[in-house]
Amino acid sequence: MGRDRCATRRGGSEMKHTKTGAPSQRMLRVAEEIRHALSAVFMRADFHDPDLHGVHVTVTEVRASPDLKHMTAFVSALGRDLTPEQMAGLKRVSPFLRREVAHAVRLKFAPDLHFQPDTALGYAQHISEVMHRPEVQRDLAPRKAEEE
Repeated sequence: MGRDRCATRRGGSEMKHTKTGAPSQRMLRVAEEIRHALSAVFMRADFHDPDLHGVHVTVTEVRASPDLKHMTAFVSALGRDLTPEQMAGLKRVSPFLRREVAHAVRLKFAPDLHFQPDTALGYAQHISEVMHRPEVQRDLAPRKAEEE
């Protein structure tokens, strides 16, 4: 019995990735709750930073560290990338955002928030442009000579 207690104390409560390297269900659930809490704060826009004035920040994804003490939020400004000044503004207001998230989501520790620009939409637009080029459309079109 004492052996089980020691194993739990040493690290049984730590969140770990699954054997495949994917995040655990708890990591995914907590990250999603953090995303919702951040989105609610950004909708209210009650933080005062000149670089974030009038910017509508969208949180597209949050990834949790295995110990749930660090959260990386991927953000954009309604379909476009945030400027470096706006990213710096997010870094400045991160203590306020951390406090707001701590009030909204009950966790043992308030996670440190890190922000990264979400470039997925820009990449998808680039791929769409490439796919609609005439030379690509020509290569993708079925050839009648091969069918006959």
